[in-house]
Amino acid sequence: MTLTELKYIVAVARERHFGRAAEACFVAQPTLSVGIKKLEKELEVKIFERSAADVTLTALGEEIVRQAQSVLEQAAAIHEIAKRGKDPLAGALTLGIIYTIGPYLLPQLVHQSIRRTPQMPLMLQENFTVRLLEMLRTGEIDCAILAEPFPDTGLALAPLYDEPFLAAVPASHRFARQAAVSALELKNETMLLLGTGHCFRDHVLQVCPEFARFATNAEGIRRTFEGSSLETIKHMVAAGMGVTLVPRLAVPQEALSPVRRRRSDEPSIRYLPLEDAPGVPVPSRRVVLAWRRSFTRYEAIAALRNSIYACKLPGVRMLT
Repeated sequence: MTLTELKYIVAVARERHFGRAAEACFVAQPTLSVGIKKLEKELEVKIFERSAADVTLTALGEEIVRQAQSVLEQAAAIHEIAKRGKDPLAGALTLGIIYTIGPYLLPQLVHQSIRRTPQMPLMLQENFTVRLLEMLRTGEIDCAILAEPFPDTGLALAPLYDEPFLAAVPASHRFARQAAVSALELKNETMLLLGTGHCFRDHVLQVCPEFARFATNAEGIRRTFEGSSLETIKHMVAAGMGVTLVPRLAVPQEALSPVRRRRSDEPSIRYLPLEDAPGVPVPSRRVVLAWRRSFTRYEAIAALRNSIYACKLPGVRMLT
């Protein structure tokens, strides 16, 4: 039994496909298949049920894969302990980040990280919250920047900042003449949402729960539209297709200037703060850094947090 063979079965269990697992392990599929068959022969058990359409774990296979994952994490921890003994900040740090934070935080964060800890390059992975949580659990990434809430998975968490939401409306919309807008006013508008899987979609539906019914009902097509990214949604707003909510960092700073020259190529969007409603606080999200409690490079996590705190993030409340 080798660590490589354990890595193979964990990859197949995750991908549910031998070809994709082989790609993830950077080996040819026959090599991976031979390694797994060798392990099954040694253990005298069947780990996977193979069919033309699917690959599933046997009952014993599930237990074996869980133990294999634990062994791989412990092996990685040994390497990290040795590395930390030389320099706790030496070596890459693999950071996951959700799609609705990455484009607005990463440019500054990468710059600050290079300036402060050049010996610790960031290896970046953008994905959905649920996928990043799985990658944390399996050790594919070291830490992740996420927006609460998300399922409690026993991770260590450090709050980074609270970020308010703003309403984005077409410049020609009647709301554009207002200083602010309330969630109650938005409920009768065509709401533009991110697609299923984006946690920010859930945040918007929490602010405007009336749209939850339309977002899952074909009859509401005239009331909601979906986009693949915040930037796509903003272009849809500029085209007059509806309104939406965006996190503060997704708003260009010049778009909030009260007096500015409008460029011919500038999207026609007005960003409005959301008013307090009785018993309802101003909508916002808390952004946190998450990592496995077994992760041993504490100094690397601290250095990453300090790089984030050094970023200039207008309109958010830093939680140092």
